[in-house]
Amino acid sequence: MMNATTDLNPMAARAKAMWMKGDYAGFAKFLEPGALQILAGWSILPGSSLLDIACGAGQISIPAARTGVIVTGVDIAANLIQQGRIRAEAEGLSIQFDEGDAEQLPYPDASFDMVVSMLGAMFAPHPDRVASEMTRVCRPGGRIIMVNFTSVGLVADTFRLFARYAPPPPKVPSPFLWGHEQTVRDRLSNGIADLQITRGTYSFSFPFSIPDFVVFSIQNNPVWNHTFAALDELNQDRLLRETIELHAKYNLATDETAAFEQEYLQVVALRSR
Repeated sequence: MMNATTDLNPMAARAKAMWMKGDYAGFAKFLEPGALQILAGWSILPGSSLLDIACGAGQISIPAARTGVIVTGVDIAANLIQQGRIRAEAEGLSIQFDEGDAEQLPYPDASFDMVVSMLGAMFAPHPDRVASEMTRVCRPGGRIIMVNFTSVGLVADTFRLFARYAPPPPKVPSPFLWGHEQTVRDRLSNGIADLQITRGTYSFSFPFSIPDFVVFSIQNNPVWNHTFAALDELNQDRLLRETIELHAKYNLATDETAAFEQEYLQVVALRSR
């Protein structure tokens, strides 16, 4: 069991503090059906060693381990790692969950057959470091898989809305550049023998009305919680109204629930031998 977060740089320390807010595990359970559909297409052989970067509370790690994959999950948020351990223990699954930064992974070179990140590593502030680290810990001939939201659609529009009220740190690239094909090819060029990119649609739904969904997200989604907590009451009220309007525009449900779709880019890179 490793803990590599004792010497975090200031930006990573801020990221850790943000991702430990709210209850991301409670929020992410509504994202799991879409994640499981994508995971099923990865064709991971039982007995393979897999590193799940930005694993959260095990949304990918746990279902992968159920199929006989040897899973290690790493996340910067200590509370999510602890929740992942509790979930794995309850199912009798042997998963190694470690605290660690995607930009400085606590593993030797060539440690894993597969290195994956589902909508997680895209949010690290230094993407070139993430690309380098994913490549470093993947064995020669192994696969690196990322699923990243693109800059088109609800999730990106929500981030742009939030940035008007709480601008991100200067010089931090947009996480949605991981959804831009040429940018991904540029970042994953060293040590990669082949790179395949496909697009898909991620569907997710919540059993709440749009206003209730927004309140639920503010309470549980770490990014939303962090953004609203940084504002005074007047701007909280303004952002709340605009967020409800934006999500109502994108809502696909015809009843009093919330259902959305978001384009993603799937990247499958083959590590050079």
